[in-house]
Amino acid sequence: MEELTEKSKEFEALTKATARSLMPKESMLAVETRKRSLFIGIPKESSLQENRIGLTPESVKQLTDHGHEVWIESGAGAPSKYSDHEFSEAGGVIVYSTKEVYEADVLLKIAPPTYDEMEFLRPGQTLISALQLGSLTSEYIGALCRKKINAISFELLKDKSGSKPVVRAMSEIAGSTVMLIAAEYLSSSNEGKGVILGGITGVPPSKVVIIGAGTVAEYATRAALGLGAEVKVFDDHLYKLRRLKQNVGAQLFTSTLDNTILHKEIQDADVVIGAVTADEGQIPCMISEEVVSSMNPGSVIIDVSIDEGGCFETSEMTTHKRPVYRKYDVIHYCVPNIPSRVPRTATKALSNIFTPMFLEISKYGGVNEALFTHEHYRSGVYIYKGSLTNAAIAKKFNMRYKELSLMIAVRN
Repeated sequence: MEELTEKSKEFEALTKATARSLMPKESMLAVETRKRSLFIGIPKESSLQENRIGLTPESVKQLTDHGHEVWIESGAGAPSKYSDHEFSEAGGVIVYSTKEVYEADVLLKIAPPTYDEMEFLRPGQTLISALQLGSLTSEYIGALCRKKINAISFELLKDKSGSKPVVRAMSEIAGSTVMLIAAEYLSSSNEGKGVILGGITGVPPSKVVIIGAGTVAEYATRAALGLGAEVKVFDDHLYKLRRLKQNVGAQLFTSTLDNTILHKEIQDADVVIGAVTADEGQIPCMISEEVVSSMNPGSVIIDVSIDEGGCFETSEMTTHKRPVYRKYDVIHYCVPNIPSRVPRTATKALSNIFTPMFLEISKYGGVNEALFTHEHYRSGVYIYKGSLTNAAIAKKFNMRYKELSLMIAVRN
């Protein structure tokens, strides 16, 4: 009897266990995600002096590993010394015509598209490129608007801290490069003054005047001091001068834009760097032709602000193939995109900015969703769905524009 009872208990326990195993269990519902793969196109730059590209092969691999599709026009990386094979091995798709690469939803260019390239644009696409205010025209803006695209200027983009990462990176490169350019054109091999940029024992250092105290000025100052030059920096913003001195960590001659002092220093200088930032499209400092004519023969002027109109009355835009000209026997270097002189470094710097940006945009579901979610993406938008949204451009060309925030409010 006891044996029967034990068997009954075992059978009952087995029955319960079987029932539990067969009982339907709770299933976790799939959590909806807005993550979306991006279709990115990188056209070959057609601008004569543009050697940079937006992404390195390493960045392309990172994006494709996350499920994004990247098309690169054949030869796009060649000026930066990146081959089609490197991009292909990284997961990118090599296409062999401009029309093909313009099929992408997001186009990443360095120089703005030409009128011929605009023909390939279609409504709803997003263009990310430089804006180049200095060479902008109302006709060009009108042509872009008629394409009904979203256009984002990467030099206007702000990060979460409020600074402009692309401008900062390119300014660091430009500032570090200008002193090497100056040294090159001071030498007699380029019909310069035949002096070293700096000084040696028993020989006074060369004199460098820098107008502006931003990022370009900071890195130019570091390079000039490293070479042993005597540096004097001018700017009307005292906080910028103070910050520059603190960042450089050296005793430095600084001054506000006092014309009497500034003109005297320019006349005695071996090198003058114009690195003034445009204030609402207008360069706040303009060095007159009379002052330039009084400079020593063979002196060098490098106008880094030339893409915004320049800060010397004698400045005329030049190219990498013909970078200099002489006026009053003063050598003028007025190339607008100095970072393109060192395109591989510049490309790596741009990749460091755009790669995490694309990864973040995909998390929000696309470019439009990112614009509606975060203010720092809106900062670069100047055309949205074919409508001009930038007040400064509208004011410059007397054009009508729509407030982007209002357009977003209506959409939401």
